[in-house]
Amino acid sequence: MEKFGSKGSGMTMRLWPTALRSRARLLCLFALAAPLTPQETVFRVDVRLVRVLATVKNAAGELVGSLSKEEFSIFDNGVQQSIAVFEKHTEQPLSVALLMDTSASTAKDLKYEVDSASHFLKALFGAGNPKDSAALYSFNYEVVRRNHFTRNHGPLDHSLRQLKSEAGTSLYDGIFLAAEDLQNRDGRHVIVVVTDGGDTTSVKDFHAALNAAQLADAVIYPILVIPIANDAGRNVGGENALTSLAKGTGGRVFTPSVGNALDAAFAEILRDLRTQYLLGYYPSNVPPSENRFHRLEVRTNRTDLRVSARNGYYGSSTPREK
Repeated sequence: MEKFGSKGSGMTMRLWPTALRSRARLLCLFALAAPLTPQETVFRVDVRLVRVLATVKNAAGELVGSLSKEEFSIFDNGVQQSIAVFEKHTEQPLSVALLMDTSASTAKDLKYEVDSASHFLKALFGAGNPKDSAALYSFNYEVVRRNHFTRNHGPLDHSLRQLKSEAGTSLYDGIFLAAEDLQNRDGRHVIVVVTDGGDTTSVKDFHAALNAAQLADAVIYPILVIPIANDAGRNVGGENALTSLAKGTGGRVFTPSVGNALDAAFAEILRDLRTQYLLGYYPSNVPPSENRFHRLEVRTNRTDLRVSARNGYYGSSTPREK
């Protein structure tokens, strides 16, 4: 179990490994460029395969998993791309980061949330790819990584049963840390957040959390438990932030109560994950982007269907040369 942050100082994030990795990459680029003569022209080429996970639903909200490659189009900064990789019902292994809100306001319903989360993890390991794995995090005034990625339900369930509620909600810090842990893992990356409200104590802000998730190619599924029906008592800002996190990464928000409705939300997430399309392309003729952020759009040629996919990624700031 690893803790990140304290009541007094906030979160102590492990940023230095990322910085060192970036510096190492720069040194490698300089080393490769050294032998070139002044007469040679150097082109910056982004040959990274951009992978996009997508779910498709019809007007009734039913999942559609039978589309072909030819029925999809991908646009990078407005330029249509050639789809190089296509998998229907992709079997790429899942890495699921489960984040549990243990702020003081969750005390009344935490036991029920734990029960549903445990059922979800058991179902995750009971079907699908045998390489699927999950990690468990809790967040209140601090973020705690309680279990690294594993397929062993026992330790995860044990950690879930030990959760206790305390003050504070470091939601953005939790997403940032989970995204950092997911970034170099193979396969598909998913962040499931069980919470009852908005952020109150994070060091990182909304944009840092979203950017980290997009860098990790992670889909965020927030589960907002027991939304308050009375507008005067709702954290509308927190709800809007969760909706934006989901939309920006290709996920969606659930607003169940505890019990059967919460179980159903977890089951719906599993159905989404088992009916995902994987599309990949090599960026070509893409115009420059500010801050390296590329706007993505995935479409189908059927007007009766709706596609959910992340709205962007971080790549080269210069166009790819042929």
